[in-house]
Amino acid sequence: MNCQQALFAVSFLSTLAVLVFSFHWLRAKLREAGYDVSRLILIGLEPKIDTTQFPDDTSSTLMAFGIDSSYTQVIALALAVASSVFIFVKFGSSSKRKPVLNPQVWQEFSLKEKIDISPNTAIYRFALPHPQDLLGLPIGQHISVSAEINGKDVMRSYTPTSSDDDLGHFDLLIKSYEKGNISRYVSLLKIGDKVRIRGPKGAFKYTPTLSREIGMIAGGTGITPMLQIIRAALKNPEDKTKLSLIYANVNFEDILLKKELDALAAAHPKRFQVYYVLNNPPQGWNGGTGFVSKDQIEKHMPSSNHDIKVLMCGQSDVRSYTLQVADDSRAGPPPMINAMKKHLAELTYPAPRTISKLEDQIFAF
Repeated sequence: MNCQQALFAVSFLSTLAVLVFSFHWLRAKLREAGYDVSRLILIGLEPKIDTTQFPDDTSSTLMAFGIDSSYTQVIALALAVASSVFIFVKFGSSSKRKPVLNPQVWQEFSLKEKIDISPNTAIYRFALPHPQDLLGLPIGQHISVSAEINGKDVMRSYTPTSSDDDLGHFDLLIKSYEKGNISRYVSLLKIGDKVRIRGPKGAFKYTPTLSREIGMIAGGTGITPMLQIIRAALKNPEDKTKLSLIYANVNFEDILLKKELDALAAAHPKRFQVYYVLNNPPQGWNGGTGFVSKDQIEKHMPSSNHDIKVLMCGQSDVRSYTLQVADDSRAGPPPMINAMKKHLAELTYPAPRTISKLEDQIFAF
């Protein structure tokens, strides 16, 4: 039960209690004055009925069906409560507010909370206008974040890690760079500061029947669109899609939301598997080392077929594939994505388009 439903229930019960108390008080006063309530409703003020002037059967009928019958009052009260509950459940609780996002309009949202994930990465939680608002972002799509920096309008795309089940806010997982534009701008925001947002955008839209199996290759903060899809798929009991993820990073501490990914894999062992690859692994590391290789893709990704997909999203902080670049865009740099495309081609996956479409077997965010 949400706040609005609880408020409705309290208001209804309070009003009902006042009405019942008022009715009994007024009935008692009228009886003291010699009036009968049931006849008052029909014909106005009249003397109290003298039941002795009626035959015994008539008196019995009045007692059985009159307003004074406690049994009848209980039934009427129960029907009133049941009717109110039915109307509220049918029409009140099921109503949803209109999605906030508008792909044609820039809107401002204020920062309400910052949750640190690592020294340079955090979840930034932005408030929607109303606590019951939903963002209105299809699973797999992203939003644009815009800011004026050094006199120029700068725009970057990010995939919220939250979903439309999270009412009243949306979350952005952002890694800040010293020379970054939007990422540094967001990292310097104070609670209450606002950012400009527009969306949704993107060619990918996840549904439970999209594919039999989905493989994912992510680097750095490229995990965000993957995590959004993983969460949506695994929390839906009707969704049977199998998911496998190769997640590449430089150092162990760069692995974002590892505890959540491991918990999801442990809770859904038949549906979700994750394999980590590090450039600089710690001692005792039992995951992948160095670059994401063709052998790792062959082992951990689904084999090429018409009813599977392989999704890719890398980041420039995965230095295995490119020089360190202070870029904070959502899409991965060409070197990492191109390396993955080459491996996939050697494994007889179909060649991806330059700009991916939903129907493609290989989709690069």
